[in-house]
Amino acid sequence: METSVRIDSRFPNMGTTIFTVMSRLAAECGAVNLSQGFPDFQAEPALFDAMHRYMLAGRNQYAPMTGLPELRQAVVDKVAALYGPRFDVESEVTVTAGATQAIFTAIAAFVRPGDEVLVFEPVYDSYVPAIETVGGKAVYAQLQFPDYKPDWAQVARLISPKTRMIIVNSPHNPTGSLLTRADLDRLAELVRGTDIVILSDEVYEHILFDGEQHASLCGHPELAARSLVLSSFGKTYHITGWKIGYIVGPAALMAEFRKVHQFNVFTVHAPSQLALADYMQDASRHLGLAAFYQEKRDAFRRLLADTPFELLPCRGTYFQLARYDAISDLPDTEFAQWMTREVGVAVIPVSVFYADGRDDKVVRFCFAKKEETLQAAAERLRKAFVKLG
Repeated sequence: METSVRIDSRFPNMGTTIFTVMSRLAAECGAVNLSQGFPDFQAEPALFDAMHRYMLAGRNQYAPMTGLPELRQAVVDKVAALYGPRFDVESEVTVTAGATQAIFTAIAAFVRPGDEVLVFEPVYDSYVPAIETVGGKAVYAQLQFPDYKPDWAQVARLISPKTRMIIVNSPHNPTGSLLTRADLDRLAELVRGTDIVILSDEVYEHILFDGEQHASLCGHPELAARSLVLSSFGKTYHITGWKIGYIVGPAALMAEFRKVHQFNVFTVHAPSQLALADYMQDASRHLGLAAFYQEKRDAFRRLLADTPFELLPCRGTYFQLARYDAISDLPDTEFAQWMTREVGVAVIPVSVFYADGRDDKVVRFCFAKKEETLQAAAERLRKAFVKLG
């Protein structure tokens, strides 16, 4: 249907997210989809059984705006066990419709027109549109290629009286890099004496490898006092389609967050909250996630070992970056499309995570897949590059 309304777009340059684009192309081409970050395997039946039980018991009406108390208590207990602080269950934790909603809501609650928000490139693609939607300006610090470590001297230069928020993400999507305790100490020095709010995206908090320990801002007393920290049940329990997460932080910050949350979401699906509260009682389900995904990471790296890809370090998340400059001179977006159409494996080009399209000839694979999926992708890659050779 055509419209007679003239549209003066507020966001004329805002396109469709790369994840939607590449998943659609993968489906059209029959490619193995290692682009979008979702598992192709199921969660445990116990989680679905719990959901069904609560639905049949009639727990299908609105949950409280902040989330059901059972789930908020489970979150408080988990955070305390892992990182030390015990947040107040009534005033310092909110259940959200996934991490993306938590990010948007936090930005909308604190960022005013003209405020600056410092982000680290390559930057996950939902941050900047949220900043611009509320009239803020994104300021870009660079994670240093190829290790993707922050340059704190650069960050110090970029902080200004207009800086309202800094967004950090560890384990980091798309690079798989981690912030260390030393990084958090340096960040704390830089924001000391300011009113800067930190938004910490920790959705991959349980997926770290080789004995690494997650440096949560929850566990850094100075930063915790000015931070909102978010996580995702979808990433942790293989249920990305449920779109449920949570955010914790000091009561004064959470009060502002909830002012927006109550009107852009209000509340989150009730029976799934109850099911998750039950499921979280067995801590092994999140504590075992690192070993589960390290096995997949290691297997995937072995599968690609005899290809021309240069595999970069992967310290966390379920993403593997790879340089392809030994294969092709194509820009990474064109290479990703060629991979999908001609090789039959869909990947994400990393240049889309840079404001200026910086292209280091790196693509991102998702290895949160069944063994047979990863095997099928590897077979196609090996077949293609034998032909190229």
